[in-house]
Amino acid sequence: MAQIRKVGVLGCGLMGSGIAQVCAQAGYETVVREVSDEVAQRGLSGIRKQLDRAVEKGKLAAEERDRIMGHLRGTSRLEDLAECDLVIEAVVENLEMKNEMWRALDEICSPEAIFASNTSSLTIADMAAATRRPERMVGLHFFNPVPVMKLVEVVRTIATDPEVFRTAYDFATSLGKEPIECKDNSGFVVNLLLVPYMMDAIRALEQGVASIEDIDQGMRLGTGYPMGPFTLCDFVGNDTLDKIGAIMFEEYKEKRYASPPLLKRMISLGYFGRKSGKGFYDYSQDPPRPMDLGI
Repeated sequence: MAQIRKVGVLGCGLMGSGIAQVCAQAGYETVVREVSDEVAQRGLSGIRKQLDRAVEKGKLAAEERDRIMGHLRGTSRLEDLAECDLVIEAVVENLEMKNEMWRALDEICSPEAIFASNTSSLTIADMAAATRRPERMVGLHFFNPVPVMKLVEVVRTIATDPEVFRTAYDFATSLGKEPIECKDNSGFVVNLLLVPYMMDAIRALEQGVASIEDIDQGMRLGTGYPMGPFTLCDFVGNDTLDKIGAIMFEEYKEKRYASPPLLKRMISLGYFGRKSGKGFYDYSQDPPRPMDLGI
């Protein structure tokens, strides 16, 4: 079975930086590639700040922080991933953009290297088909925030070599995660079930079933969920939910994955959620207050 020693991560945004951090924490030499050296260093600085906070709170020794950062390197060159045993892609949900990088890396990396995508809604087969190593491609879908969330969906396509899948599964375990095995369908397990739930909550709001607060409160207290659907929409990003839903609707042609009109109007106005300061809640106040959406 192939042994993973060096890991490449494509992208150092929210997900990519989290993936790079947990790989470095587990002792893997980790190279993070971004569009420019400046963006790559900004991403590594963000990881350093996260670790500094953990040191300040007494959750991490300063020596351990330095050890983790010593395993990390940023670059803007795809060629710097040539010696990686595993490359994990964590860029925007755009198939052609992803495949452009996979085609380039297919020429650069060893034929034995494993390719993995952190996509949440695209199929792995559509990326594997862009390479000459479809049997060495898997999905490794992490959850936000990566250093905290335990789950990793490990996705096997109809072409994935069983040994490659087992290597990827064991790699996820080595990061301290709890992997589950998934078939290569759009949304895998979690988003397949979660996206319709979030869309249905928005439809219920549109139909006047209850208020934002009461629907959130009902789902928290009635089901034991840690947050209600609208708090979750704002956390994920309403624009992100819309994009994921559109990809899944294209795959399944089922209404439950389609964005309700309210979600589309909110996106048009920039109500993306926490990251924009407004979504289903107004985050300019503490605690956040439900938005008046005219319903």
